Amino acid sequence: MIFQEQFEAIKEIGTSIFNHPELGYKERKTKKTVIDFLKSVNPTIEFEEFSTTGIKTTLGSGKDLTIAFIAELDAVYAPTHWRADKDTGAAHNCGHYTQVAIALALYNYYYKTATYKHFDFNLVFIFIPAEEYLDLAYREQLIEEKKISYFGGKPEAMKLGIFDDIDIGVCVHAMGGEFPERTIETNCDLAGFLYKKYTFHGKATHAGFDPFSSVNAYSMSTLFNVALGLSRQQLKDDEMVRINPIVMESDMSTNVIPNQITVGSDLRTKTVDYMKEAAKKMDAAATGSAIALQGDVTTQTQMGYLPFVQDRYLNEFVIEAFQQNEEIPKFRNEHAISAAGDIGDLSFMIPCIQIGYSGFSGTIHGDDFKDIDPSFIYEGFPRFLSEVFEQMNGRIDRSKLYKRTYKEYEQLIQSIME
Repeated sequence: MIFQEQFEAIKEIGTSIFNHPELGYKERKTKKTVIDFLKSVNPTIEFEEFSTTGIKTTLGSGKDLTIAFIAELDAVYAPTHWRADKDTGAAHNCGHYTQVAIALALYNYYYKTATYKHFDFNLVFIFIPAEEYLDLAYREQLIEEKKISYFGGKPEAMKLGIFDDIDIGVCVHAMGGEFPERTIETNCDLAGFLYKKYTFHGKATHAGFDPFSSVNAYSMSTLFNVALGLSRQQLKDDEMVRINPIVMESDMSTNVIPNQITVGSDLRTKTVDYMKEAAKKMDAAATGSAIALQGDVTTQTQMGYLPFVQDRYLNEFVIEAFQQNEEIPKFRNEHAISAAGDIGDLSFMIPCIQIGYSGFSGTIHGDDFKDIDPSFIYEGFPRFLSEVFEQMNGRIDRSKLYKRTYKEYEQLIQSIME
């Protein structure tokens, strides 16, 4: 009943965040919206702030098990989206605004009904910044100022110890595309990715008078692009490899042979081991392209996010909740995609799931993305999530969980970067 009663207020919050999108580590209006609502529900609430805009608060205490419901605060850089911020280019065409509203719907429900008190686990709500891997110049500045250490919000929170007391992570995410019936999804694994920068070095000369003694850096980058294209048949299909090279930096004119050009590309794979193997092939293609045209290349590698393999055991509770639910007609399972998210990094430390939900039209990160079924998103789906937590209550086998340290995470990242 409470989910119906709070529907309009929760929808209004979601719509407000959608209309005021903010990029990662800049979600100040969104943070204020969250805090104002939480305080209106629970005037004595205590919460922890982290990573410029992150918020953490807990319902319940003293239990041996702690589950976190995690909502992402940030928008995407998409200036051509129909509801993009004209000044910043930010747009909520990944659906994170609904995650925030859903988390607030759950908090309001649990606080007002006090049903969380009968759980055998503590329930933590974490509103986390900067899931999207973008606006990198700004984030590099924050790193230089020692305000953050990671581009992604979850790895940053992991370093700060935000997840040290968490045993299980539960996330949700909008499903792209329009579905004829209300649908949820489990076990949708995500790729991981590296970010590679290749700077080709040549020798500049006058393009008309003396091109003969030049070394053309742009030609090296072109050859590199061709090499990547021809190498695709050597990349495993089942790893769902994605490579998207773009020219990042260049100062070229038509009368001077370019002597430097930087090409950047992500590299997405399903597994860490194959990420390392594919990265070596990319590096070899860059080195060979430079050597073939008597030039040189320098390589930079930035870690993106780890692959995300959803915890199959925990998703059994989601499946059971669906089987007992009479409102949601459709269910998808075991659908891997090459999109990535920093939930992969968190899942290295603790078991995590990410439940997909329909209610949208258009393409994720596309100009046409919008919600079309607010009653499901803000009322029906949060109620379903409460049923998932009921399924988990008293039934989680601790022996099927795992926990790794941030230090172990750091060691893994370093091994990938070497």
